[in-house]
Amino acid sequence: MLKDFDLKKKELIEKLGVHIEANDHYAPLAARIVAFIILNGRKGATFEQLVTNLCASKSTVSTHLTHLQSLKKILYYTKTGDRKKYFVVNKDHLVQNMDNMIATWTSQKILHEEIKEFKDSYNQLETTDDESKFDLEFHTDFITFLNEATASISILRKKLIEKHHI
Repeated sequence: MLKDFDLKKKELIEKLGVHIEANDHYAPLAARIVAFIILNGRKGATFEQLVTNLCASKSTVSTHLTHLQSLKKILYYTKTGDRKKYFVVNKDHLVQNMDNMIATWTSQKILHEEIKEFKDSYNQLETTDDESKFDLEFHTDFITFLNEATASISILRKKLIEKHHI
């Protein structure tokens, strides 16, 4: 049972790592470090765990940890009497990612509203025949989607801030 769990964790680290690598434009090992830390939970991950589980050299892991900390993607904490550092995901970074998503969606919404308004104005011209009129359904649906997505991520952002006192 535990062996199956470990195998599933390794598969998820790889899948999540590929996702982070593609979306955040991180080096492959840096992305897998973040994935491992995420899947290790609140307890964090030690340097030794990262080296062992990701089959990487100490110097390479150290370089990526330093870089991820400089990006404020991860933080570490220590325990009294324990010389190890425990790396965890920076919750503030998650909020920043959500803020970026909201900003992107808001600018897309404004652009689609302007395009829709332009097309609607064109459709209202007396010289526009039915065949030349624009279909506005996509813009209407996309604007609705962006409004709902923005509202949803805003709720999640608020919960994260309240729960973690960010």
